[in-house]
Amino acid sequence: MKTKLISLLLFALVSRATFAVTISVPGTADLWLAGMPDGSTASFGDSAPGQSPVLVVGIPVFGGAAFRFSASGSVSRGDPLPFYGPDGESEVNNHWSGDENGIANLNAPLESLIGVFLGPGQPNLNPPPAALDFTTPASRDYLTLSPALQQPFFIGDGLTSLAAAQQVIAPDGATRLYLGTMDEYEWSNNLGSFTVNVVPEPGSALLGLAGLVMLWLRRASRNNG
Repeated sequence: MKTKLISLLLFALVSRATFAVTISVPGTADLWLAGMPDGSTASFGDSAPGQSPVLVVGIPVFGGAAFRFSASGSVSRGDPLPFYGPDGESEVNNHWSGDENGIANLNAPLESLIGVFLGPGQPNLNPPPAALDFTTPASRDYLTLSPALQQPFFIGDGLTSLAAAQQVIAPDGATRLYLGTMDEYEWSNNLGSFTVNVVPEPGSALLGLAGLVMLWLRRASRNNG
């Protein structure tokens, strides 16, 4: 028991870089297919898995976990439209299908990098929350954001206009994080991709590991009892 506890505590002290992951997010990644099985449809013709968003793997996702992002690359909504970086273009629009598959609508710059937290279940089995609105530059300039489950949010390049790192906090019940790009409909003809670094804050990693230690201790206590 002592050996296992010591190993967990040492693991908790490993630098945050150990938990960082790099994800490639294609322009075709439709966030309204997040968590949906193959054959599901969204956005006037998109379907899973062809236009499914990217599931972030390799890092723990749980309620209260805080994440930072950095992103590069560019995407286009299809030839001959231009390419834009993770902050997207100046035009802001919503998802024309509105709430879909249990995932809320969103107002955000077209071509921007966006994300959504899900719980363990299929999202269309739950009602969608209210839509977030990132129409104004000020709304995209947040330092800390706390979206709800199934509530898409703007990520962009992960920095404010003054180059401060932005932080997104996972809601209670979160077990998964998906990344996609912003469009109005029909992601299938989009081009390009973003390279995204997802970095849990060190305190979040320690919190998650502390939870695992407590869970292991409770199980060990029951087994010994």
